[in-house]
Amino acid sequence: MSRRTLGSARKAASPATTAHTVAVVAFDGISPFHLSVPCMVFGNDFSSADLPGFKLVVCAEKPGALRTTSGFGIQVQKGLGALAKAQTIVVPSWRDPMERPPEALLKALQAAHRRGARIVGLCLGAFVLAEAGLLDGRPATTHWALASAFAARYPQVRLQPDVLYVDDGDVLTSAGTAAGIDCCLHVLRLDYGAEVANRVARRMVVAPQRQGGQAQYVEQPLPATGADHRLSAILAWVQKNLGQPHSLDALAARALMSRRTFTRHFRQVTGTTVGQWLTSQRLGLAQRQLESTDRSMEQIAVDAGFGSAVSLRQHFAATLGTSPSAYRREFRGV
Repeated sequence: MSRRTLGSARKAASPATTAHTVAVVAFDGISPFHLSVPCMVFGNDFSSADLPGFKLVVCAEKPGALRTTSGFGIQVQKGLGALAKAQTIVVPSWRDPMERPPEALLKALQAAHRRGARIVGLCLGAFVLAEAGLLDGRPATTHWALASAFAARYPQVRLQPDVLYVDDGDVLTSAGTAAGIDCCLHVLRLDYGAEVANRVARRMVVAPQRQGGQAQYVEQPLPATGADHRLSAILAWVQKNLGQPHSLDALAARALMSRRTFTRHFRQVTGTTVGQWLTSQRLGLAQRQLESTDRSMEQIAVDAGFGSAVSLRQHFAATLGTSPSAYRREFRGV
């Protein structure tokens, strides 16, 4: 199993499809950052991409003025009735993991799940989903600092504390804070494909897909150094030259570092190994070409640096649980 749990490839929405409604649940005492994450990802205008876009709705148990953790208030106009028609519902966090959410919210989430809505719990929002019983017997994750408390309170949930997010089909959960961005971009990628998700990620100036898990964030990260900035330049160069072979020694030399120093800084910046990161980047490029071109498997394999269609198929199966041909058919309907 990969450090991130991925769902199977899903067909992107067609331009003729009506707008997909995403309802984000706000509450008194919410963190502005957590609330902003789904709003930034799903509140974009996709009309230039000839896609229907999302209809974003922010709602609360009781519409009106809500306090935030940053000392200012927000005004929410919609109540929980907005959840009744949303295809995707996001609970971006929760103010206190030991506080049982309002019964009205729990019942609204249960009803939405029964009718087939996709439910997403970001960070401590996983506690809300678990309290609603939506995670019973299922894999899930949450912020590493509350993982032990979560496991003790909800032993029926198969907690995966070392991943950035878990996609279990109609229910998704993410780790803390910035991992919510990873999870929301993943949802966007499932619906509209890698190219649109990457475009939104670039606009937000974040990585389209991060590798690694929460373990890298448990200890206080080291401060950024000049070596880290050199490494960022190397990563950007590799992404533009994925068709070339890239060895650890060659990359370390290009960064003017020893193999050991390069390996240490690479893991600090990316949270994973050179090999795992390269595979992820190559798979991403292959996905984009499968989605948007009619190039053969051999051509895509060479462009992405896999060398052969056989290798491409092996990596697709191991990481995404499908084949390149099936992914193309599922995504493009061909």
